[in-house]
Order: sequence, then C-alpha cells, then structure tokens
Amino acid sequence: MAAAAKLVSVGNEGETLLRLLGACSVAARTAESTSQENVSMARRRHQTGRVIVRRKNPPVFVGRWREDVIQGNQTIRVERSMVLGTVAELKTKRIAQRLLDPILARINSFDYRPSKFSTVGKFADAWESQVLTHQKPSSVKAAKSHLRTYIRKHLEKLLLHELTPQIQQNFVTLLSQKVSRKTVLNVLGTLSSMMRTAKSWGYCTQAVTTSELTLPADEIRKQTRFFNGEEARKIITLASEPYRTMFAVAAMTGLRVGEVVGLQKADLDLDRRVIHVERSAWYGRVQTVKSKASRAPVAMAEALVTMLKEYLATWRPNPEGFLFLNRNGRPYAANKVVEYGLWPVLDKLKIERAGMHAFRHCHASLLMEVGANPTVTKTQMRHSDARVTLGIYSHVIGDSQRDAVDKVGEILRPSAPKSEKSGEWIQ
Repeated sequence: MAAAAKLVSVGNEGETLLRLLGACSVAARTAESTSQENVSMARRRHQTGRVIVRRKNPPVFVGRWREDVIQGNQTIRVERSMVLGTVAELKTKRIAQRLLDPILARINSFDYRPSKFSTVGKFADAWESQVLTHQKPSSVKAAKSHLRTYIRKHLEKLLLHELTPQIQQNFVTLLSQKVSRKTVLNVLGTLSSMMRTAKSWGYCTQAVTTSELTLPADEIRKQTRFFNGEEARKIITLASEPYRTMFAVAAMTGLRVGEVVGLQKADLDLDRRVIHVERSAWYGRVQTVKSKASRAPVAMAEALVTMLKEYLATWRPNPEGFLFLNRNGRPYAANKVVEYGLWPVLDKLKIERAGMHAFRHCHASLLMEVGANPTVTKTQMRHSDARVTLGIYSHVIGDSQRDAVDKVGEILRPSAPKSEKSGEWIQ
C-alpha cells in the first residue's frame, strides 16, 4: 500500500518508523518548508495535484500539491510532497493518484481553512512546556517518559498530519514487541492527549483513537499479591512507628499509599470515626487524589481510632499538620516506606515481599469475606462504579460465596443408585 504509511521492519533495535519516510519524503525531512510568497486567505481553485516518479532505489511515486499554511500573522502557500508507494507496488500513476486524492479532498473541501503545521517532535516540546506542566507530578513523570522513550524516538520527524491510522498501527506493533499491552495503552493515551491539543490549537493533525487500532492481546495476569488478615495483623504488630500506624491506616481503611502519607491531623474525625481524604503525596510533593470519587470520607474501625489516639499522643506538630513526615520535614515517599518500613518486617516474618497496595487489597478482601455487599465495598474503596470493585477484587472468595455454592451443590447432587444390600452404594 502507500509508502507514506509503509514502514520498514520494526524488529531491529533502535530502528525508527521513519526510515522510509525520512529517506524519501520532503514533507518529513522539512517539517515547515515554505515558499516566501504571501498569499491571501481566499480559497484557491480545485487541485488535482501531481504524481511523479522519483528514481530512487527502489523507484517511488511521489504526490505533490500546494497548501496554505499559517505562519505567524500571515498565510503563505507552500508545496507539499509525499511518497505514495513504490513503482513495483502501485504499477501505474493512476493508482498512485487514487492515494493522493484523499489528501487533496481536505484541501478542496468547501470549508477548508489554512492550518498550522509542525512535526511531532516540535509540537511535543510546546505541549510539554505549556500543557503537561499543569498536570499532577505523577502524571508529568509518566508522560515525559513516554515522550522521551517512545514518541520522540520513533515519531519525532513526522508532520502531525502524517501520523495516519496506518502509521499509528505500525507504532503499536513496534511497541508491542518490547512492552506490555498496558504500557502501549498508556503511551497511546499520552500521544492522543497531545494530538487533541494540537487540533484545538489549529494544527493540521490526525486523531489517535485506540478503538480503531488493533492492540496486543490481553495478557494472562498474575494474581495480585495481597496480605491475608493474619499476615496484616502480624505486620502491624511487629512494625515500629511511624510505619506501624501507616500500615494500620492502610489495612483498616483501604487508603492508597499516597493518601496515607498525605494525611493531615485535620483530616481525622475521631469522634465520628471518619477520615476525610483530601490529598495525596507523591515523592514528597502534595497533589490531588486519583479521581473525584477518591475524595470521599472513609469509615474507621474503633481499633484504628484507638491506635491513632496513641500515635497522636507522641506526635510532633508541624505547620501543615501532616501525620507522617520524614527527617527532612517532607511527606514520606511511597518507595521509601516500602523499602525501609515494610520489607524489613516482611523478611523477619518470612512473608513474601509485596508493596503497600497489598494492604488495600487485604481490606477489600476482608470486607467481602465478612459479607459486605458490593455497594458497601465500593463506597469504602471509593470506586466510581461497583463494577470496578468487582472487577479488581473478583479473585476474592468469601465464606458467604462458599456457603451459597454449597447450597447450590446440594440441590444439584445426583441421587446415586443403591445396590440390593442396604446402605451399599454402587461405585
């Protein structure tokens, strides 16, 4: 098919999606090539473009056309070109022209307006400095990693409008050879957000829609490691402060680790046995919680109220009222809590290592085991939908579920035929 969307083999390390485009396409090599003549905003006559043969190895058909481009406060007319395919593939200029026609259709449409053009790499710089900087620190770190490791590496020289669905699919294929499906989706999410911004800013661009792409198959997920009730009790008992109280809060409320280390004294309503979740901490920096649903109060057990009162009796006040501060006067980083607080205790107890999220899973599993209905569990875990709760914690088998299955089994138990001797069953 079209060589503008055709990619070289993606198996070799360091090979980018632009090998063919970079070698053949004027548009890809010169992202904002322009002629110096000023033109009006008026729509030009209908274009049919031009198809030529470029004597490369192998020879290729190249489509050429003119387009109005906004630069600064003026509109100029520039010549664009794109490799449509090899002569061996397309055979005739007529077939090559068919591939050029959809590109010209946008320019020839009645509502066509001049657009701004940029490469993926240049626009990524603008998006990173003007848009990404306003997101949560954790989101910024992830998106910068996607830009540096995948998007700039493989798509940097492409013009935004050249990021066609076929190019996107090849990008997905390349990524899926090296990373998990979840990482592919996360990278596409960053790219999609960037392209939406480009469109809203008036750039000529292509949308990135995951539903229109063929993604890697779902992987067989390893069952999430979580503590059972006895393990969690032993961990809390053996841990020293402030980790002991951190672990108790996580296990007895289901709070996420960032929410635990971001707690302030004012968030605690010990009389009503409620914790108000207002913020999260990430590597010592305060940020908003995961979602709107996460900003909901959670109930506390009487046992946790008692532990918190004991902790507050020796707690050192600080200007912002954080419950847990490290020796530098900042909220704890989650990885340090795990490395210095949790793992040493797990090793002493000979319990398999896990992260702080194992306490959250423990809380949800115990809620289900004691017979809490999905609505109660959803509210305590602060999910926006009970289906999310059931989907994440579907591996939990509680006593009520076993009892229900036993009753069904008794109803369906077959009546085995007896032998002539009373009480003797035929095997």
